[in-house]
Amino acid sequence: MDGNKQFSGAPGAVAVELSAEVRTPLERTATSAKASVRDALRARIVLAAAEGDSNAEIARSLPASINTVRKWRDRFASHGLAGLADADRSGRPRRYGGLVRIAVVAAATSEVPDGADTWTHAAIAERVATTVLAPVSAAWAGRVLADLDLKPHKVTGWFTRRDTLEFWERARDICELYRNPPHGAVVLSIDEKTAIAARSRKHPTSRATPGRAARREFEYVRHGTASLIAALDVRSGEVLTEAIARNDAATFTAFLDRLDAVIAPGTQIHVVLDNGSSHTAKHTKRWLADHPRWHAHFTPPHASWLNQVELVFSALTRRVLRHGDFADRDDLIDKMDAYMIKRNETARPFKWTYAASPLQAA
Repeated sequence: MDGNKQFSGAPGAVAVELSAEVRTPLERTATSAKASVRDALRARIVLAAAEGDSNAEIARSLPASINTVRKWRDRFASHGLAGLADADRSGRPRRYGGLVRIAVVAAATSEVPDGADTWTHAAIAERVATTVLAPVSAAWAGRVLADLDLKPHKVTGWFTRRDTLEFWERARDICELYRNPPHGAVVLSIDEKTAIAARSRKHPTSRATPGRAARREFEYVRHGTASLIAALDVRSGEVLTEAIARNDAATFTAFLDRLDAVIAPGTQIHVVLDNGSSHTAKHTKRWLADHPRWHAHFTPPHASWLNQVELVFSALTRRVLRHGDFADRDDLIDKMDAYMIKRNETARPFKWTYAASPLQAA
């Protein structure tokens, strides 16, 4: 990989020889836009040295002194790629030993006392002071935790499924319904979006201009809420929506009655539903039993994202609700209706893909 022999033309300079497996990472670092300036400079010094350039020639071609060139040339010749890393610095001796650091970790991973819910650096330092009698500062405790990537304030949630087999069976049923809908049948995806706030800003919003984002008044006035029920035709992508006063089984089955009346008699209807109370109530089950052409497909518990109408609600939130300004509840409903009508003019079915790649945590 490298050698320590002298070569002619560069008296006192150590010869550098590179194998292919060593040259490749050096060239990558020397030309990378993401590499640090110092790492790229050290790589260029070694590459130039491997070409037989003297220290003076390398110093003239790079923004470096002869001493810098000599240092990294010699370090590489002696230690290879590892020699290009910064050497450990002595620094100030540790004030606290390993026992105190362990006490910090033990505190951060134990139950929080006095009814509190989250550890703070100050509380951890106080606990350490009482357990190992070391008066550490909150900042020092924070540095110990940062070195270990330990974040007691951060909580990641998860859901333990009671019946994994049922999840896959239901998910498979719904995905198969989307991919291969029964011939001649109507496939609907139905759900409610409730408690949509009708809010108006106290002062007008300033539109975006070149070099400046839109500016919105922080304060707003509440004008009540509205709720929406929507049915997505999975084949066409069109959506039928209706404002509702209550989100209960009677309202839900009344909406199904209106759908049943406009869908051609004799046509089989498959509907994807989540496990909301209005969908699983006894009243709804009786309605479905009395209408045998309706076939309900329920998503697994806590998996309403399998219901395609959720994608419509997501688009509605982004396009209308998130930055919307509504004078009153009726104005909110009118703007949601206008968006859905416009959307239906160019509606297309959703295309789902699955790459079999696990999601990465943000």
